[in-house]
Amino acid sequence: MIDYTLVRTRRKTVAIYVRAGGAVEVRAPLRTPAADIERFVARKSDWITRMTARQTQKAAGRTAFSPGYGGAILLWGDPVTLACGADAKRTQLSCDTLLLPPGLDSAGIKRACVAFYKEQARAVLPIRTAEYARIMGVTPANIKVSSARTRWGSCSSKGNINFSWHLAMARPAAADYIIVHELAHLREPNHAPRFWTIVGGVLPDYIERRAELRELQKRLSGEDWETHQFMA
Repeated sequence: MIDYTLVRTRRKTVAIYVRAGGAVEVRAPLRTPAADIERFVARKSDWITRMTARQTQKAAGRTAFSPGYGGAILLWGDPVTLACGADAKRTQLSCDTLLLPPGLDSAGIKRACVAFYKEQARAVLPIRTAEYARIMGVTPANIKVSSARTRWGSCSSKGNINFSWHLAMARPAAADYIIVHELAHLREPNHAPRFWTIVGGVLPDYIERRAELRELQKRLSGEDWETHQFMA
């Protein structure tokens, strides 16, 4: 017997979701008989068991992720060592070492790293976006860096482009793919063939760059940076 939470909506089909941590949620149409839902869940029991185990394992890995002095993080695709700066009052980069204030616990180190990532993303991404905007002949209304957890980037109907600070972990070439992707939406709002023609015209190897981001996504899924499932 599988425990699950049932949510009835105006949807037309029954669907099963295994949430982070292994919780099972079943979404069903308003009038679907309970017996039909039970039979559907029973048929999917093997799949649910596999997915629950996988999500539980991922949750345990994220909980165990604990950056500390002497550890390392990714900055623009390269490893950077975390070190205690005896006189450091603020986080600062020195060659391939990120100097952190002394006496921070794991949570404090994580907060300092996130603040540094945001600083890096805000310094680099708008400049790169402006460069590609000139190449592509488009003009975004605004460029922002946020804590988005489900998308590397997005483009609104008003032409506002938003990037997640998590992009500061990616190689510049991979981050450029997201920049070009969002700028292409200023010319083609959906992912029709023309959209990919625009992206490919600027980055002929965009498929490889996108694949690289997906590999980074796999790594981040096991690290507790408050990261969910990114779309690339």
